[in-house]
Amino acid sequence: MDTAARPLTSARPATPLSGVFRVPGDKSISHRALMFGALAIGETRITGLLTGEDVLRTAAAMRALGAEVTREPDGIWRVAGRGIGGLMEPAEVLDMGNSGTAARLLCGILASHDLFAVMTGDASLRRRPMRRVIDPLTATGARFITREGGRLPLAIEGARDALPLDYRVPVPSAQVKSAVLLAGLNARGITRVEEPEATRDHSENMLRHFGAAVRVETIGAGRIIELQGQPELLAADVVVPGDPSSAAFPLVAALLVPGSTLKIQGVGLNPLRTGLFTTLAEMGAAVVTLNQRVAGGEPVGDLLVTAGPLRAVDVPAERAPSMIDEYPVLAVAAACATGTTRLFGLKELRVKESDRLTALAALLTVNGAKVEIAGDDMTIHGTGTPPSGGGLVASHMDHRIAMPALVLGMVTREPVSVDDGSFIDTSFPGFVELMNAAGAAIRNALP
Repeated sequence: MDTAARPLTSARPATPLSGVFRVPGDKSISHRALMFGALAIGETRITGLLTGEDVLRTAAAMRALGAEVTREPDGIWRVAGRGIGGLMEPAEVLDMGNSGTAARLLCGILASHDLFAVMTGDASLRRRPMRRVIDPLTATGARFITREGGRLPLAIEGARDALPLDYRVPVPSAQVKSAVLLAGLNARGITRVEEPEATRDHSENMLRHFGAAVRVETIGAGRIIELQGQPELLAADVVVPGDPSSAAFPLVAALLVPGSTLKIQGVGLNPLRTGLFTTLAEMGAAVVTLNQRVAGGEPVGDLLVTAGPLRAVDVPAERAPSMIDEYPVLAVAAACATGTTRLFGLKELRVKESDRLTALAALLTVNGAKVEIAGDDMTIHGTGTPPSGGGLVASHMDHRIAMPALVLGMVTREPVSVDDGSFIDTSFPGFVELMNAAGAAIRNALP
């Protein structure tokens, strides 16, 4: 059932932003922790799991496939797994809500299990293409029946005796890579994935954490990943770090609102996820990393952020895989920076929850920024001061369009409004409350 709209308005705060807090757990790792826990033997304990709607849909899907998934009063999640090949045929349709990550990764799991399942999602997810995972997964022996264009709802007949895959991902995509690797878990032999550019490696890290044999070879800018099929995954506790994609929003807000200082604790610092931090450093941002450590196989640290002027930069296309979800909020920072910022190679933004490239240009333009799109590249002309604001932003049911619009409203002369912020909770539950506690002025608005 689709969520009722929640119009929001963001205005300049009365005081600088300040405080010390944590952002919700990493969404990518949370999805994978539940899935790998369900495929392992024994009970996995997960600390810091994101409780946004996207991840809760994954938890529900794992229950429907036979795993026991419970949340304790202390916030720790327990997953009693079924083992590789032990999933049950679901009695009901698997509704993945707004989560493309969950849907695509689950296609990989189901492709190599001898069962029948039907998957759907909300209106936004039903518009998103699934062909990019369906095409390679069909080679396992699985059958997929979809709507026109490879879109949800879809029916899956998993392979009775799944074949291992040898697949070269045509464009950088951690979701496609992970779907192929997940299918390979229940296939005899070695599954091999070649990616032209290195993408986030949470699946590889977690496969090792649960006991799978994974070999990674670096080839230029890309990598070859080989997985030995049909391992016995054993339950392993997971500590989920703070999501760097979520941390991006209060971080950029603190950089832009004059006089602000924020400390964001326990943020994941996987080098394949920190392209935004690299880019902001090039722009002159005052972001200091403290207390660096390793938790659950992932690097973690605290970020101390202080407001200050930013300068324009060129962001190369090869950086896109490490910051694909952060471009919308980076564009907001660029609109307030001095000079012309050029963002190259944004093709993947067109196949997210919305066509983010088009939606992002509209977000900035309606609020007085000068933006140009040429192919898959975006140019943003900053003047060193925030644009005028005053616009109504169409979120297109996309949390990563709604949140940067609200960040922009914290520094524009006129407030910025969003037609629907209800989908923010899919990835960042409590975003509005957290930002307001730090000093922001985000309010519910009448439709």
